[in-house]
Amino acid sequence: MKNRLKEKLASLPSAPGVYLMKDGNGHVLYVGKARDLKKRVGSYFRDTGQKDLKTSLVIEKIDHFDTILTNTEKEALILESNLIKRHCPRYNVILKDDKRYPCLRLDVNRPYPNLTVVRKIEKDGALYFGPFPSAGAVRETLKVIHSTFKIRECKSRTLKRRERPCLNYQMGLCLGPCSRPIAPEVYQAVVEEVIMFLKGRTPELIKDVRKQMGSAAAREDFEAAAAHRDRLFALERTLEKQVATTTDFKDRDVLGMARQGRAALMMVLFIRGGFLLGNRPFYFSEAIVSDAEMITSFVKQYYEGAPFVPEEVLLPTPPEDRALLEEWLSDLKGEKVRIMMPQRGEKARLVRMADQNAGKSLKEQLDAAMAEKALLDRLQRRLALERRPERIECFDLSNMAGTEGVGSMVVFEGGRPARAAYRKYRIKFAPGWDDYAMLREVLARRYKKVDAGQPLPDLLMVDGGKGQLSMAIAVLKALQLYGSFDLIGIAKKDPERGETEDKIYKPGRKNPVNLKKDTDVLLFLQRIRDEAHRSVITYHRKRRLMTCRRSVLEEIPGIGERRRTRLLKHFGSLKRIKAASVEELAAVPGMTRQAARAVFEALK
Repeated sequence: MKNRLKEKLASLPSAPGVYLMKDGNGHVLYVGKARDLKKRVGSYFRDTGQKDLKTSLVIEKIDHFDTILTNTEKEALILESNLIKRHCPRYNVILKDDKRYPCLRLDVNRPYPNLTVVRKIEKDGALYFGPFPSAGAVRETLKVIHSTFKIRECKSRTLKRRERPCLNYQMGLCLGPCSRPIAPEVYQAVVEEVIMFLKGRTPELIKDVRKQMGSAAAREDFEAAAAHRDRLFALERTLEKQVATTTDFKDRDVLGMARQGRAALMMVLFIRGGFLLGNRPFYFSEAIVSDAEMITSFVKQYYEGAPFVPEEVLLPTPPEDRALLEEWLSDLKGEKVRIMMPQRGEKARLVRMADQNAGKSLKEQLDAAMAEKALLDRLQRRLALERRPERIECFDLSNMAGTEGVGSMVVFEGGRPARAAYRKYRIKFAPGWDDYAMLREVLARRYKKVDAGQPLPDLLMVDGGKGQLSMAIAVLKALQLYGSFDLIGIAKKDPERGETEDKIYKPGRKNPVNLKKDTDVLLFLQRIRDEAHRSVITYHRKRRLMTCRRSVLEEIPGIGERRRTRLLKHFGSLKRIKAASVEELAAVPGMTRQAARAVFEALK
C-alpha cells in the first residue's frame, strides 16, 4: 500500500459516511457507505485472505479515495444512492432501465381528477399506480375503469366547462361534472372506488358495491340497484382474471434473482391484496458483486423512485444492513415495512416462483443477446466490413416544399436502439430543396465533434443510393475520417424496374450487395433505416407545429418574440393559450392587460 494511502487511512474517523474509490485519472470506481468509515475502508487493504471479485478489481485499480462524513448511517445510505446515480461507478450495481414503464396518475388535489398515462413520476402530491408491464396493459386497465366507474375520461387535467355534456355522460359512463352541478363529495366517492380498484382492493370493493346494491333495492330504487349490479358483474369478471397467491390479502413485492456468469437478472412480482398483478424484470450484463450486495443495491435504487412501497418485501437472500433498509423503506412509505427471507410456507413458494421467473427471463435475455451477436457477425461477414458493427449510426432528412429542413441520427449499439445517443439537426445553411447539401451539412456537423468526445461508429448508414453515398464519402474525406469506419447506403426498391428488395450500396462497388439469402440481415438494416425515418418525421412535425404556433401569434399587434416565447412556455400549447382568460394571459411575466386583451380577441 502506498504511504499516502496509509496516512489517509490512519486519519479516518470511526464515524458513518460514504467513501469513493478512484483511479489515477480521478474516475470513480466504486461508491460505498459505512457505519464505521475507518473499519470499512481499511478492510479493502487488509490482507485477510481471499477477496471477492469486485473487491479484487477495485484494489487493483485504486489510486486514491475520498470520504464524506454524515451524521447517521441512514444519511450515508441516501448520499450513497445519490452519488451512484451521479457518477455511475464501474463496479457498483447500476439500475439502468432502458425504458420508462407506464403508470397511471390521479391528481387527488383537484376536485374532479381524471386518470392520465405518464412515464415519469413527479413529486407533485398526485397518486401514481403501476408500473404496468406495457402500454397495452394500461389501456386494458383504463378500459375496465371507464366502463365500470363514472370517472371523467376527458384528457385535460383541469376540468373545462361545457355547455352540453359529452357522449360518455349520455351513455351513463360519466357523471358529467363539466356541465352539471356535481358535488365534489359525490365525485370523490367515485374516485375512492377507483383508488381501491387500482390498489388491488377488488374483493373489498365488491363487498361495498354489493352493499350499495342491497341498499338501493331495499329503498326500491331499482334503477340504481341495476347499475350497481352491472358494476358488480364487471368487477367479478376482473377478479376472475387475477391470480390469488396468498390468503392474508396483503400488499407485498417478491424479488427473485438469477445469475449466469457475470450476467444477472432481478425479477419483481407485484402482489396487491393477495393477488398477483404482474411482474417486471431488470437485467444486468455486468454484476460482479456478491448476492447480498446485489440484492441490497437493487432494493435501494428500485424503491427510491417506485410509485408504491408495499408493507412487505420478500427476498431470496438476506441483504446487507437489513434493519437499516427496513427503516429507510418505512420512512418512504410512512408506515412500517418488513423485509423477509421466508424459508417455508406460501411466502417461500412465492420467492421460488420469482426465482424461476428470473431464471426464465435471464435465459431469454442471454439467448437474445447471442442471436444479436450472431446477426452482427453475419452482417460483418456478408458486407465484408472491416469491423464488427457494434455501433451503427444512420441518418435521414426531411423537409416540406423546401422549407423547415431537418435531419436525424439514430444509433444502434449491440443490435439495439441506443435512444440516449440519438441526435436531431435543424438545417441552418443548406437549401431545403437540396438533399445532398442538407446531408453534407448534417454529416459535417456530426463528425466535426469527434474531438469533443463523440465516439465514432463502426458502421455509418445513409438513407439513399449512390448519390448520397458519394456525398458521405466526400464529407468524410474532407474531415480526414474516410476509412476510419465502414460506410454503406440503403435505397428503397423500385418496383417499376422489377426490383423486389431494398438495395445496399458500398463504396467502390457498382452494383448493390445481394442479400437474398440473408433476409434477416436485410430486415435488420431496414429496421434501422425505418427508425431513422420515424425519428426525423417526428422532429419535422414538431418543428412545423412550432412554426404554425408562432405564425399565428406573430400576426397579433404588440406581441413580439419575447412575449410569444413566454406565452408558449407558460401555457405549453396554442390550444391552451386560446382557452385562457384575459386575466390568465395578463398573469404571464412580461404581459400587460392591453396585450392580453389583444391576444384574447385575436384568438377568439
